Amino acid sequence: MLRGRLLYASAWLVVVVIVGASGYHAIGHERWGWGDCVYFTIITLSTVGYGETLDGFGNVAYARVWTIGLIVLGSGTLLYFISALTALIVEGDLQGALRRNRMQSKLNQLKDHYIVCGAGTTGIHVIEEFLSSHQTFCVIDTNEVRLLELAERFGTDRFLYIVGDASDDETLNAAGIERAAGLVAALHEDKDNLFVTVTAAALNPKLRIVAKAVEVSARAKLMRAGAKAVVSPTQIGGMRLASEAIRPKVVEFLDLMLRDPKKNLRIEEVSIPEGSAIVGCELRQTEIRRKSKVLVIAVRSEDGRYEYNPAPEHRLDAGSTLIVLAETAEMKSLRDGIASGAIGRARA
Repeated sequence: MLRGRLLYASAWLVVVVIVGASGYHAIGHERWGWGDCVYFTIITLSTVGYGETLDGFGNVAYARVWTIGLIVLGSGTLLYFISALTALIVEGDLQGALRRNRMQSKLNQLKDHYIVCGAGTTGIHVIEEFLSSHQTFCVIDTNEVRLLELAERFGTDRFLYIVGDASDDETLNAAGIERAAGLVAALHEDKDNLFVTVTAAALNPKLRIVAKAVEVSARAKLMRAGAKAVVSPTQIGGMRLASEAIRPKVVEFLDLMLRDPKKNLRIEEVSIPEGSAIVGCELRQTEIRRKSKVLVIAVRSEDGRYEYNPAPEHRLDAGSTLIVLAETAEMKSLRDGIASGAIGRARA
């Protein structure tokens, strides 16, 4: 709206300058060059004064009449242009401030959320996966234009962001790092991800930090800096290329599972807390399959050992983690049910 008004005013101002200069050029019978005519038109519209005039101006018929008309009509156009420009600056700043305040208000309410540092070629895929998995998150990036485009694409209710440096303490605090469950460092360069990791680990030592490593050699440094996991896109890309060549049907299955718009299947994890009704039960004795329709594909014990394709007689202990294949829509009810006891031992 404001930009359209400014363009409209600019167009009229250009027209007035062209008409004014053409008038002087015609009235002077081409005794004045186009540059002089344009210059005199502009200083007339700007009301700078007449310390300078065109040569022989007083001796040219209708020159003063044309100048009076130009002042009366052209000054209004100039004022309209100035008002449009001022409105764009003032209201644009005001709208930006209001938008930032609304965004910060939403950010202050986040808890157990994720912080994505970087909305570039890697970060965008993290964002899309979080949205698909119904995770709560916010994004930090220095490119405001990029963030505004993504906010328009995904909607400001789901896409929260901060314009700033992800390695800055103030920016991370604004993102609620002390309340966050995890952080993804997905910036373009390893040194930037290293700075983010060090800063985030210092602000919240319990935070789960997952960092991107452009060079595989950066993995050890990122782990020492506080990252709980390091992902190398180039390494994963190479493994994917090999898998496409060796086991194409498996890759096709995984792609369909991840991209199916009807089911939205994911491999998820569910912790079994102390006091859960399924603690001490055998897997076959629980209501997991009947009430949630998920497929348990592995169980991780508290000591870190994995039982793949667990037998129906596998005993579930507190602190264990179920690795399941499920639709994302079912995961909240499954987690809540296991924690609250709504999912417990099946009746005989």
